Amino acid sequence: MTTITSLAPGRRHGAALQIALAVGLTVYVWAFLYAQSQFQVGVLLVLAAVLVPLAKRLGVNRRIEAAALHNPRVGPWCALLGTLALIAAFYDTHYVLLMLCTVMLFTTACLGLTLQFGYVGVANFAGAAFFGIGSYTIAVLAAHTAIPHLLLIVLSGIVSAAIGSILILPVLRTRGHYAALVTIAFGILFRTFVEVNDVLGGPQGLRLPGISMFGFAFNDGFELFDQDVSFYVPYALLSLAICGAAFVLVKTLERSWIGLSMDVVRTDETAAATFGIHIARWKVVAFMLGNFLAGIAGSVYGMMTGFVAPDNFAFSDSLLLVSIVVLGGLGNPVGLVPAAFIVLVLPQKLQFIQEYRFLFYAVVVLAILLFRPDGLLPRTTRLFFGKGASR
Repeated sequence: MTTITSLAPGRRHGAALQIALAVGLTVYVWAFLYAQSQFQVGVLLVLAAVLVPLAKRLGVNRRIEAAALHNPRVGPWCALLGTLALIAAFYDTHYVLLMLCTVMLFTTACLGLTLQFGYVGVANFAGAAFFGIGSYTIAVLAAHTAIPHLLLIVLSGIVSAAIGSILILPVLRTRGHYAALVTIAFGILFRTFVEVNDVLGGPQGLRLPGISMFGFAFNDGFELFDQDVSFYVPYALLSLAICGAAFVLVKTLERSWIGLSMDVVRTDETAAATFGIHIARWKVVAFMLGNFLAGIAGSVYGMMTGFVAPDNFAFSDSLLLVSIVVLGGLGNPVGLVPAAFIVLVLPQKLQFIQEYRFLFYAVVVLAILLFRPDGLLPRTTRLFFGKGASR
């Protein structure tokens, strides 16, 4: 039987293959974001529908997986440089930069859900609520304190984690569907609370100032080589830094003995307890850390958009986050980026079919899950633990 290991190319060839893939994907994403006409978007979608099955038939995907397995550091660096290239290409296009920031911040929140869903097996259908807690926290603190905004972002994540530590208590006492119902109830409770609370703006919401760091106000914008640069560029760079740091954190946990313990808890709690693994401890750690990442992402998103309201954190938004996690491949952080791009950007680019665009988007998602039931990039089985625990 042919295995990924047997298909592994040479080290240099594997790195070159990943670089070529990154360049191709960056060019495709640039073309998709730049496309404005119906014909251009349609051609790009047809091109993707043809190339993806063709690559699978030719075994290209297996070679890419082997290259990533033997050169694990090349892919993240390529993704970083590719994102920077996209930010530079659209330096003066507000709307595209806003979409890129949204994708990266939602990916950060979904990395938190990956810790909960994919690693330790705790269902959380209140992701939008913790995202909103981060937004409302920084809105209140920025309006009534003089704390630096960088510290406020961290405090927003801490508040989300602290509130999550209270919610985890009833979650630990339930399992399966009942645990999911607890988080759903919390999400509805959060939206109702902020909607009827006049201190938090009620249904009208609150306005937020732009981020200021190290004496630089993000909303002021700037000029570079006599060219006006969008004020979203600093937000995009900050979102990229936060998303990259969250990705490194999650992958480091996955490769460590902590990730191994979480895997055992998710796979079989009885076996985990038999081997002396503290089940409640790792569920609490994953739940609080995941909500911390969601709170940080929500705080930056709130200050970037300049406004927060209860309608921005409804149960449908929590389902949006869950759909990104499931579509990308449960437990695989790498799959979150393409999944977030499909879920968030594709409906926006299909506005030319008006109300039918969400129907078409739903068909695309169902087709992907039909032919890839484990998601776009399923998580591989952990073969051993230590330095190379898993990809």
